[in-house]
Amino acid sequence: MTGTPDRTGDALTGQVAELGTQPVVAVPVYAGVSELELGIMVAVCRLCGGEGATRTVNRSRASILTAGGLVSTPHVLYAALPRPAGLLLPGGRGAARAARDPLLRAFLASHAALPVGASGSGVLLCAEADTLTGKVVGGPAELADTLWGHGVSDVRPNQSVTDGTLCTTPAGFAALRAAVHVAGLVWGDEAAQDAARRLNSGS
Repeated sequence: MTGTPDRTGDALTGQVAELGTQPVVAVPVYAGVSELELGIMVAVCRLCGGEGATRTVNRSRASILTAGGLVSTPHVLYAALPRPAGLLLPGGRGAARAARDPLLRAFLASHAALPVGASGSGVLLCAEADTLTGKVVGGPAELADTLWGHGVSDVRPNQSVTDGTLCTTPAGFAALRAAVHVAGLVWGDEAAQDAARRLNSGS
């Protein structure tokens, strides 16, 4: 369940190439989202797919405050987003409240088959959308009991876990693992690993 993603990524990457379109990864944002985790995810996608590789989404385009007090304006509404190639779900102190948003839950449920990477409390977004059934999940230790209540097959606290097209990680810099997982399935493992190396080296 952990380590290198399965060959599903080859098929997904091939489908994008056949369509001849620029793949876009959707990143739901909400009040209290972690700007660290959000920034890591956006950076990885930008290094792989260039400008416009991600779209931040919300039920409204009104500006939100991140966990650190920064102002962020979502790019697009859920309903206006073209079908994404993957999803990245950063955590943050507002995740529990955001996870109860019926529009977000419906959005995540309708795209559950896509590559998904969730870091920290972003795993709660998957849980409340009922997309973790039968999955082995990682994430913060403090969420273990909550995750057990959402039909998972196993919880591995404080670990990064890959189960099929889903990757769940602890909070903070571990978001890099979730971002590389999704980027690898969308743009290919070589591009994703190169992005990780560039971020780790500061280049």
